[in-house]
Amino acid sequence: MKPKRILWVDDEIDLLRSHIIFLSEKGYEVDTVTNGEDALSNVKENIYDLIFLDEMMPGMGGLATLGHIKDINPNIPVVMITKSEEETLMDEAIGGKISDYLTKPVNPSQVLLVCKKILEGKRISGQFAAKDYLQDFNEISQQLLNNLDYSEWINVYQKLVNWDMELDTHPDIGLRQTLNDQKKEANKEFSKFVEKNYKFWVNNEKDEYSPPLSPGIVTRNVEKYLSDSNASVFFFVIDCLRLDQWLIMEKHLLDYFKIEKEYYYSILPTATPYSRNALFAGLYPSEIEKNYPNLWTNGDDDERSMNKYEKELLQAQLDRKRIKLRNDLKYIKIIDPEVGRNFEQNILSYQNTQFTAVVVNFLDMIAHGRSDSDILKEIAPDEAAYRSLTNAWFTHSSLLATFKLLSKMSNAKIIITTDHGSIRSLRGAKVLGDKEASTNLRFKYGRNLKVDEKNAIFIKNLADYKLPKRGVTISYIIAKEDYYFVYPTDYHKFLTYYKDTFQHGGISMEEMILPVITMEPK
Repeated sequence: MKPKRILWVDDEIDLLRSHIIFLSEKGYEVDTVTNGEDALSNVKENIYDLIFLDEMMPGMGGLATLGHIKDINPNIPVVMITKSEEETLMDEAIGGKISDYLTKPVNPSQVLLVCKKILEGKRISGQFAAKDYLQDFNEISQQLLNNLDYSEWINVYQKLVNWDMELDTHPDIGLRQTLNDQKKEANKEFSKFVEKNYKFWVNNEKDEYSPPLSPGIVTRNVEKYLSDSNASVFFFVIDCLRLDQWLIMEKHLLDYFKIEKEYYYSILPTATPYSRNALFAGLYPSEIEKNYPNLWTNGDDDERSMNKYEKELLQAQLDRKRIKLRNDLKYIKIIDPEVGRNFEQNILSYQNTQFTAVVVNFLDMIAHGRSDSDILKEIAPDEAAYRSLTNAWFTHSSLLATFKLLSKMSNAKIIITTDHGSIRSLRGAKVLGDKEASTNLRFKYGRNLKVDEKNAIFIKNLADYKLPKRGVTISYIIAKEDYYFVYPTDYHKFLTYYKDTFQHGGISMEEMILPVITMEPK
């Protein structure tokens, strides 16, 4: 690899000869000039990786020279060397015009540190990231051999997500496949864990070994704020939000809010008609069907037919708990950018409303849209790019603008969660069933369903899982890990069509382990 090339500009360059020799011994190639005019000539004729620039020079001063250097090549890192410690120089550094500054007299170790930070920082941090991940890899692998409880699984998932995002910043260290393989192994064990324990959880939800589940979230995370009659409580449910996507979004909110996170497990299937209805109703699907048959329909499991009554289900939950609001519950469903902009523009009109529930559907649209759009697949070919797409959307979204406006409301209490996540589905599982079986890719219900038990759990007694009755002979299958269901008819066509799409409805950490965020304005 070619040595990094440095230009040092100082009218007293001879006094710095020992520093230059020191850098040469460390493998850097250093050119020197004594004035701004010669510096500009060199920058025009040569390619430099870093420039040290004296602030006080006869003729063209350091700041004037800096401006001309940036005109020639705005991407060259420049370190200003000054005799003063004026705050304006610090502001210049923070503003990005200079990469760093040093105060005279400088010593060789200071100079070397700056060189390493600017020229080799990414490589060095990548080496340490690789070392740290390999250590965590061994710890996680050891954990997977143990009988983990639900909170320990949350911890494992957090670690894997954090490493996923860390490796986004170090794409060249060659550990992405290792991490993907470990996530795959973790989901295999997680699926076994859920299959073994889920029936106990839904029938013993107050047991210490049962995780918080969808029906308990309003009670656990929202209700306490409703006891303050002066507060304006905003409950956002962002459909299909994964933990990694939330962490991307959270970075944009840290300057505006104090943020706390908890976690819960989605019920099965991890699909909107089940998990989100349970979230709003505070009940399991079978209980909704029994207690509010007019609010539960037996149509197709899609957004329009199965989630028409979220406001009514939420109001029914408040009524059962005898929670009296000072004014009517407000409910908004943001299904397109125009609705989002209208909500943003009118957000101040909600500051006197005690409880506002908001459903945001955009991320779910991205997940489903990517399945059908070659352009979206090219934009987001993998999970790192999917996170980047989430970031691009949120940065320019009305949702971020809405949150910023809410940060100015001193009485605002904001709770954010989701009904389920999604998983990148990579393996097909052949399924048999009658023609009236549901069409979902990660779960199905119908008669005579057959699938390899390695790929899915089979649910015959629906009451055990608190699933709605759909007929005497109806059963469910729910996909494990990253499998998706494909019928034998045109098997290879649909296997290829749905491979590498983001789906939900099944059992995986990405779909089931979900954040609940509480934000208060700073």
